[in-house]
Amino acid sequence: MLIRAMTRETFIPSPCSGIAAHAGSFYTTQSGLDLVSVHARMSRSDTCDVAYQRLSRDNGRTWSPPAEIVTGARRPQGTFRRHLRAGYADPISGCYLTFRTEGILPTDHPLEGMRQWQLHYTVSADGGASTVTDEQIVQEGYTVDHPFPDVFRGKNCVMLGDLTCVPLSLPDGSMLVPAQSSVIGGDGELFNPSSGFTYTDAFIIRGGWRGERFVWTGAARVAGDPARSTRGMIEPTLSLLPDGRVLMVMRGSNHSAPQLPGYRWHAFSEDGGITWSASVPWTWTDGEAFFSPSACSQLLRHSNGALYWIGNISPQNPNSNSPRYPLILAEVDQRTGLLIRDSVSIIDDRRPGEDEALTLSNFYAREDRENGELVLHLSRFFSQAAGDWTADALLYRITLNQ
Repeated sequence: MLIRAMTRETFIPSPCSGIAAHAGSFYTTQSGLDLVSVHARMSRSDTCDVAYQRLSRDNGRTWSPPAEIVTGARRPQGTFRRHLRAGYADPISGCYLTFRTEGILPTDHPLEGMRQWQLHYTVSADGGASTVTDEQIVQEGYTVDHPFPDVFRGKNCVMLGDLTCVPLSLPDGSMLVPAQSSVIGGDGELFNPSSGFTYTDAFIIRGGWRGERFVWTGAARVAGDPARSTRGMIEPTLSLLPDGRVLMVMRGSNHSAPQLPGYRWHAFSEDGGITWSASVPWTWTDGEAFFSPSACSQLLRHSNGALYWIGNISPQNPNSNSPRYPLILAEVDQRTGLLIRDSVSIIDDRRPGEDEALTLSNFYAREDRENGELVLHLSRFFSQAAGDWTADALLYRITLNQ
């Protein structure tokens, strides 16, 4: 078993019935104990009502008063919406970077984001207290309305799926951002061959510092087979293996085709994220695939040398997103990039009396620099009833058997 002990506490309480609190905390430098906490309030799927940021100089023991971040506003063209994603301490510059998805939705329906969402980033030189750069991510030579060769605002999008889509720095100084992008079909409309809820490719953006400026140099699409994953490839998470390959693990889906096996998917890059192998089901080290619902997951490198994966594994074939429990921790074999079956340990699971719609996903995890614990942020959505968004933002502290 990987887990020796675990505690759970309320990090940010729900402000009232029908409102969920959702949170994450991120180190802002390559060493030290400075943290930024970002928490949001949600009352419907894929929408952030309002968000707040706090700073800590003592590893989260105390926090500054929360400062509000605007995440929605009426505009002449519709409703402006913003989704904050993970913060990242850049090892090259020593700066703190944040990433967000934003766009204007004509009727404020979340699915309109498939044509509108674009990615933005900020750079802070003082640990998140102030910002020196705040701009859209645009490949060199392109424009804000045409930010990549095959992305056009108003036709398709590029976005970060969840907090677990954490950037990865490579030994050559480049950075990979694990995003996703909707696809334009041959008719000029959104490509959705299997009639899933949405359809996207994994979209890995490359960039790096050029002098004092960050430059985005390209992106690579990793497509799924729509006959095997009806929503394509979603919410990639990345890690560097000892042999220099980059491992990417992705969310798939059998939405609208529950007879298909619901798998986790993976691919490798041998050239620093420029090109990728085809996406195939992720397996145990013995080659057998396992069932996994359509949900985010995270690869996490620990200072003990191990590579961990946090996500949902199902004993039976899932139906689209469900069930999103149990939430498990497992170790990745770093020679093969596959999951070690006998390492699986349960972090949390559905409890007696809880609704079948319980969602143990939409989390974020990091290592505590003082004691090596895994710090995991999770909101237990729909524990009492499907559609009831009342949920506290919880903080789990996991002591590992090392």
